[in-house]
Amino acid sequence: MSDPQFGDVQMHVVKPKAPVVGRVVESTPCLKGRSASYVRHIAIDVSGTPLAGTFRAGQSFGVIPPGENEKGKPHAVRLYSISAPSWGEDGNGNVVSTTCKRLIDEYSESDSENHELFVGVCSNYLCDLKVGDEVLVSGPAGKRFLLPVDTASHDYVFVATGTGIAPFRGMVTELLENPDGPSSSEIHLVIGVPYGTDLMYDEWFSKLAENHSNFHYHTVISRPEVGRRMYVDQYIVETEDPFHRVLANDRTLLYICGIEGMQVGIYRLLQTLGVAGEYLRLPEDPVDLENADHATIKRIKPGERCMVEVY
Repeated sequence: MSDPQFGDVQMHVVKPKAPVVGRVVESTPCLKGRSASYVRHIAIDVSGTPLAGTFRAGQSFGVIPPGENEKGKPHAVRLYSISAPSWGEDGNGNVVSTTCKRLIDEYSESDSENHELFVGVCSNYLCDLKVGDEVLVSGPAGKRFLLPVDTASHDYVFVATGTGIAPFRGMVTELLENPDGPSSSEIHLVIGVPYGTDLMYDEWFSKLAENHSNFHYHTVISRPEVGRRMYVDQYIVETEDPFHRVLANDRTLLYICGIEGMQVGIYRLLQTLGVAGEYLRLPEDPVDLENADHATIKRIKPGERCMVEVY
């Protein structure tokens, strides 16, 4: 499959119904400090399988957890964003990785009498795996949340919440640690989390910002111990320098990844800055994003310069 902007994209070379065996080669915590969250960077060796060398930064791969669901059928595939560059963690396309958060929550918010805990089947399975363990994988999936073929012709604004940081780890690596040399494009990474201790890969991104003057790492904390609460869309609107300039630049590509609904705030800020038409395909009838409901947001589609991946 080929796209003028993204080039050749391989998908589903390994089908979920015929997964291949990968082997865990790394499972390490990736949070900044002690946190109520539990997030691990998990790397899986897929060498010798069709998946090796076929994935790209920004795509996803599938994991098939063992066991059966409540209906007695095998668990379905779960997709995880790839956090490795296109050449893999090993440099040869053999090791794919992801950023995995344990899921433990109330089983049913609608039933106040149900006090059981819901434990995410696949994410907790992945987080429990040890180095050397085997895991069934498929993929890759995704054809648009990718870096363009001609990376030098663009500047970048990456906006993430939580584990939405995963694809940007791979993309930033690809732009700044490329064997052909680092990109000279202007790159902004904005990551929003509840607490400072929830920041993922913080030390690594901070070092990249120190070593590359064109890379800017912005952290936005919504529940700080002191100071004002801030969300990613607020931060971008209020940080006129550089964001108003960068988003008005026709070189800029905007990537949004995180919890479903985060795009509402981003779409609003684009309208506030007067550039919504540059990044979005808006309905013909006027849209008031300040008061838009979920149905209205669904009618707005990303344009060629905007890539959205929400879950």
